[in-house]
Amino acid sequence: MVAWFGGRRVHSSWHIAAASVGIVAGIVLSNIAPLGQYASVAWLLTGIVLIVTSIWKSRAMYICFAVTGGLVVGLWRGYGALQEVSIYETFRGKTVTLHGVVKEDVELNARGQTVVRLAVSRINQSTATGTVWLTSKTDKSIARSDYVVAQAKLSPGFGSFNASAYSAQIVAVRPPSPPDIALIIRNWFAGGVQNVISEPQASLGLGYLVGQRRGLPAELDSALVAAGLTHVVVASGYNLTILVRLARRLFEKISKYLAFISAASMIVGFIAITGMSPSMSRAGLVAGLSLVAWYYGRRFHPLMLLPFAMAITLLIQPSYAWGDIGWQLSFAAFAGVMILAPLSQAYFFGDKTERPLQRILIETLSATACTLPILLLVFGQFSIVAPIANLLILPFVPLAMLLTFIAGIGGLVFEGPIGQIIALPAELLLTYMTMTITYIGNLSWAIQSVQITLLIAGCMFVAIAAACTYMWYRTKLSLAGTSLVE
Repeated sequence: MVAWFGGRRVHSSWHIAAASVGIVAGIVLSNIAPLGQYASVAWLLTGIVLIVTSIWKSRAMYICFAVTGGLVVGLWRGYGALQEVSIYETFRGKTVTLHGVVKEDVELNARGQTVVRLAVSRINQSTATGTVWLTSKTDKSIARSDYVVAQAKLSPGFGSFNASAYSAQIVAVRPPSPPDIALIIRNWFAGGVQNVISEPQASLGLGYLVGQRRGLPAELDSALVAAGLTHVVVASGYNLTILVRLARRLFEKISKYLAFISAASMIVGFIAITGMSPSMSRAGLVAGLSLVAWYYGRRFHPLMLLPFAMAITLLIQPSYAWGDIGWQLSFAAFAGVMILAPLSQAYFFGDKTERPLQRILIETLSATACTLPILLLVFGQFSIVAPIANLLILPFVPLAMLLTFIAGIGGLVFEGPIGQIIALPAELLLTYMTMTITYIGNLSWAIQSVQITLLIAGCMFVAIAAACTYMWYRTKLSLAGTSLVE
């Protein structure tokens, strides 16, 4: 048995997956037990040598080399990132001057304060990195990519934020140079939509199309949360997948190369317009890798793609692993759609051709199951009506995105009645969706509260993994057949 295992060759992708698992584990552990010895270049080189050796040998027994090498690389990267942001410990509890760039769209919290995710470049006179959660009651106009100077008392951070700065005083705001062209185009297009579609329908359509959620009324925003539909009005993998599939299918019959270029441009453009949030970094990377695999006639096995994408995003931004809920939920939902959903389809329905509504229901339930432990652990509540709401809304989202785009073009080209006539189909569909979301989200029993411990959350994930293993054993389904761009 040992000889068989040691002599058996496996595809190198599984060694990459194993190394990726090690990298993720190493970065997570670096925050739990930061070991300084792993910060040296020697340890990095050791990890790389182990990974390269495992891939080169391509033997099953060398997978342990890949995991170990990945673990060392992860520890090296995690500890290095911790050292880079250690400056926040020095200034914690002190009033400082922060210099940085606004990472994402600003929001308004329940107190009417502007919420800014600030990518810090300097604290007082010291060079710094990292991200600060900043709130301010300011009358200054702040947009994504602006350079901001603020004074505030530094408080402990949360999630992937290295520190918090509440009730900050905004000293200066300077627009980016060169300007953020993607943001200008988005705002220009949003103006066209708002010219011909009334609110809140216009904001809902823009949420679908470009992930612009700030304009949503508080009541509709709360209803979206209660109905479990926030993933369709924020920049997410769902919206990006729709756009990539559309771009590919429009040009595939003309030229595969043209289809690839158009879909790749859609990925880059969507990320540029919406911003590089944790969920978008995951979505863009996964969509890009899936598109490359499709172009070359290959497929990524989800069990390989999932840890590889996690490792790449964490190597770029290790803090995602230390508490960023958006990043965690994004990958949990991805695992549900790409692993649990096809296994459930095969186990319960066999070889029967899946219907669109059936697919939406299975994918929604699968994503909900995989994100449920995190939601209960962090927020202590979940949406009971999410499957119903998704069935009533998701089938129409691609059409709503298309009609909103047409309405926006019409609003930019034509003023008055002609533009409104062009936008009428979008207006009607978005009205139906707004009314449905509001009704379902306002049901008294829409959200249920359940508090669980970390141990229970871990047991829930183990149960999901066991269920997936059992369904795979019974169905022998090849998960390598799943793809995001088909």
